[in-house]
Amino acid sequence: MREIFAGMPWWVKWIAVPVIALVVFGGLITSIVAFVVGLLFKVLMFVALVGVLVFVVRKFMASSGSSRSDW
Repeated sequence: MREIFAGMPWWVKWIAVPVIALVVFGGLITSIVAFVVGLLFKVLMFVALVGVLVFVVRKFMASSGSSRSDW
């Protein structure tokens, strides 16, 4: 393989071959990137929702605990 590319101009190695690879595998690359971004978004949403839930429960427990001690 190295011998084949040795006789080629630089633009074939560094421009034409990557462009052809992007055209051939572009859909696959796009779907993988979309999956990773979607998964990252879902993980961040999960972490945010769990954080809000913990905050609300702690706030509720603190307010209900102080009102019980007032009785």
